[in-house]
Amino acid sequence: MEKGDGQRKGPKFNIYWVYGIIAIVLILAQVMNFSPELKVISEQQFRNEILLPGDVQKLDLVKNKEQVHVYIKSDRLSKEFYVKQFKGRLSADKVKGTPLFAFEVVDWKAFEERLDTFCKANNVAEVEMRVVKAPEWFGPLLNTVFTLLIIIVAWILLMRKMGGPASGGGPGGIFNIGKSKATLFDKGAKVNITFADVAGLDEAKVEVMEIVDFLKNPKKYTSLGGKIPKGALLVGPPGTGKTLLAKAMAGEAQVPFFSLSGSDFVEMFVGVGASRVRDLFKQAREKAPCIIFIDEIDAIGRARGRNAIMSNDERENTLNQLLVEMDGFGGDTGIIILAATNRPDVLDSALLRPGRFDRQISIDRPDVKGREAIFKVHLGPIKISETLDLHKLAEQTPGFAGADIANVCNEAALIAARKGKEAVDMSDFQDAIDRVIGGLEKKNKIIAPHEKSVIAYHEAGHAVCGWFLEHAYPLLKVTIVPRGTAALGYAQYTPTEQYLYNTDQLMDQICMTLGGRAAEQIFFGKISTGAANDLQQITRIAYSMVTAYGMNKKVGNVSFYDPSQENTFTKPYSEETGKLIDEEVRSIIDEAYQRTIHLLTEKKEQVEKLAKELLDKEVLHKSDVEELIGKRPFEEKKLLEVEETPPAATEVIAEETAAPDTNTTTDSNETV
Repeated sequence: MEKGDGQRKGPKFNIYWVYGIIAIVLILAQVMNFSPELKVISEQQFRNEILLPGDVQKLDLVKNKEQVHVYIKSDRLSKEFYVKQFKGRLSADKVKGTPLFAFEVVDWKAFEERLDTFCKANNVAEVEMRVVKAPEWFGPLLNTVFTLLIIIVAWILLMRKMGGPASGGGPGGIFNIGKSKATLFDKGAKVNITFADVAGLDEAKVEVMEIVDFLKNPKKYTSLGGKIPKGALLVGPPGTGKTLLAKAMAGEAQVPFFSLSGSDFVEMFVGVGASRVRDLFKQAREKAPCIIFIDEIDAIGRARGRNAIMSNDERENTLNQLLVEMDGFGGDTGIIILAATNRPDVLDSALLRPGRFDRQISIDRPDVKGREAIFKVHLGPIKISETLDLHKLAEQTPGFAGADIANVCNEAALIAARKGKEAVDMSDFQDAIDRVIGGLEKKNKIIAPHEKSVIAYHEAGHAVCGWFLEHAYPLLKVTIVPRGTAALGYAQYTPTEQYLYNTDQLMDQICMTLGGRAAEQIFFGKISTGAANDLQQITRIAYSMVTAYGMNKKVGNVSFYDPSQENTFTKPYSEETGKLIDEEVRSIIDEAYQRTIHLLTEKKEQVEKLAKELLDKEVLHKSDVEELIGKRPFEEKKLLEVEETPPAATEVIAEETAAPDTNTTTDSNETV
């Protein structure tokens, strides 16, 4: 691709020319004397014309020049003699502290005698005299140069400071504030991350690797009439590996790679964002073919005009310039835009259209196989026990993203080191998972015996519901050991990973979530604040069933789900329908609660066994529950159903407590 395309490159401005001009001016100002030039007169003329009228202020006896310099009183400068001598170019400010006349003296002693005799004979006041030495010419020059160097060094340091990463001035200082701050990884640049470090994203890796191949072998695709895609957008929840995939792309690609974030375009000065976009693409054209990666593009790519009151013209100008550069009147070839965001719903539709981002690569949370592969990558530098079961770890971490798994591996290594072990075993990973989910274990937390009993029966109610409901998640572990700042206990379950749920499954899930409150009602005759988050979950599920999934006969097969949030201030249904929705949600929850009460009343003996054992041991595993209340009735049926499906994973219900306004009660919240 030709550079310039008809544009002539003019001479580049260099700020150091300014420094040079300033230095020359300062040196000339020091060397050149802009004061009035000394008038050389005779000694006789000095006595008759200057000394006799009393115009002398003081005299300097310059020994090394054998001269006498005469200073004139400022109030006598208007006399005709001085006006003629200097042609009216004198002023009090200009000659202040400056000698105006000079005459030569050979014998200093004889001069002093003559001067004293003349003053006495003519009744002239004695004149102040001082002996001085004329300064060398290079002394002031050295002082000026030294001072100038200090000023220049301080100025350069100041400009570099203003141009640092914290100031947003760009690599060229404040004068280059409109320059792009993208980091360039050119050919041969060392990036330690490769595609081998990216696990669990096989489909996304194929898409990204194909983009690199587009740039390396364009004829392979254009020979059939196809066009190289302009851009690809990586979309996924936080921590799933979008930026990691881009880093690996920079490490594997043999083309220049520009990396920056969406916030790098944002600045307090008007017009800087658009200027940086222009400069970025100018650099990219010079390096084409190349890749530009913009992380967190939603910082500048938000939809325009969504809220006129809070609109930001500077951000919209930046977005407009980005849209033009990506696919405007003068399209570029050989530049591919790669961007990442976890908020694709807020991006402008013009940014997402084909021709700008031709591809949207979805990066979801990994499944059990993906988690196992991610564990293998992160366990590489960790000394692990030979008995460690990676598959079991993957099963017990459902919904964990790559960043969460990396955190679990690091926590397990720290826990093992704290215990003085030589290798990290399964128990360390179990403790790490518990810590990530529920927080730090606090065995010394003081809990009243009655509250501890309520917590035990609450957890036992959850466990029994999960054990005897067909579509509920089977129990893996339950504990009443306090964790974190608020958790009083939690239960861990093993659901099958699925994407579609029917009505029976959702109703069983609501019943299991209500198990804690139902157990409190049955065994204590009153309820506590321990089910605050339980109620939030079941309310969300029930409203989704009625308003989003069409699982209610009276409301019907309609969905009021609004992913684009176009109806932020108005509801898409009437007040009568809203009242009906509220009634049906309450009906669903009441039905589930009565069903849960009935189930736990039948299984009251099993709930008591689990609660008493929890009060004794504080932690129960699946095997302990089987010994106490027998095997789960639906276990064999579930095994037959999932014989051909991927292994199960783990879901956690954590019971948390937060102190309300009074000190006598607690608010226990459970999170799935």
